[in-house]
Amino acid sequence: MIKNIDVAVVGVSGYTGLELVKILINHPIFNITYVANSTGDTTLVELHNSLDKVFDCDINKADPKEISKKAQLCFLALPHKTSMSFAKELLNLGVKVVDLSADYRLDLETYEKHYCKHEDIEHLSDAVYGLPEFYKDNIKNSSLVANPGCYPTATLLALLPFVEYFDNNTNIFVDAKSGVSGAGKKLNETTQFVTINDNIFSYNPFKHRHMPEIAQKVKLLCNKELNINFVPHLIPVTRGMLISIYGTLNKNIDVKKILKEYYKNSTFIRIKDKPVDIKSTAGTNFCDIFVEQNGNAIFINSSIDNLLRGASSQAVVNANIMYNLDEDLGINKIAYIP
Repeated sequence: MIKNIDVAVVGVSGYTGLELVKILINHPIFNITYVANSTGDTTLVELHNSLDKVFDCDINKADPKEISKKAQLCFLALPHKTSMSFAKELLNLGVKVVDLSADYRLDLETYEKHYCKHEDIEHLSDAVYGLPEFYKDNIKNSSLVANPGCYPTATLLALLPFVEYFDNNTNIFVDAKSGVSGAGKKLNETTQFVTINDNIFSYNPFKHRHMPEIAQKVKLLCNKELNINFVPHLIPVTRGMLISIYGTLNKNIDVKKILKEYYKNSTFIRIKDKPVDIKSTAGTNFCDIFVEQNGNAIFINSSIDNLLRGASSQAVVNANIMYNLDEDLGINKIAYIP
């Protein structure tokens, strides 16, 4: 019989930290023994009133040494640039880490170009990119998983089955639309109600820092460089992500057959006969994908829950794999409908 595995959650104040707690309190093997943010001195229910009469515990000021005494595994739901200092110390203390930030997702040169100077080069090469459909065997043997964010997850899962069939001489356009929760809990002018309500707009077109991450993973997994043009948009919904990809094929293929065959053994990929929507994946770890073609033109459409498949539930799936558990253990499969 499998014994309980003690886990910690650091960064519990944010949306992804809350989602991690919501998953883990119902997980049959993972047992929350340590919860922390940057300040401590409060309780989980005081911070997240929705957990009243569900689950409560003291919130600590994050301390890697204390975590190492109480947990075998730590989920880091911290901002980029902050996470690596915690991960470095935890790993040196023998604690496994699933990191939800971008700090271990990229090679050193790309990371420092788009983020900041890296503080943990020692462990950077040990990190496994946490996209289970492609890196499951590596994740099983890893102590550090770099959990992908929402934009790369939804884009790569849609894009990768067709990489070898894209025309090298043409551009691929990724139109990405995200719910406001993807911007995090901290309020800014863009996420204010008066800005986002009844509104939709793009930001950082062709310059978003997830664009090089997507291109890099395509190159690593498929040994092919694509001209990827990524344009994110913010839409007036709380959660969800919709990706629309437009490209040109280099040969006549049956795109629907290829997609179904590619993911025939994937637990959390659903192939759809109609364009996808964000409501059907909200609250789940599923990625729904639809594909259509018009001659040599291809349209690929995917949707995920940005806080779950794009962050917290995917992190727990990765942790399941790290401990040789069923990847869907403790993961919700029922969408928030209506």
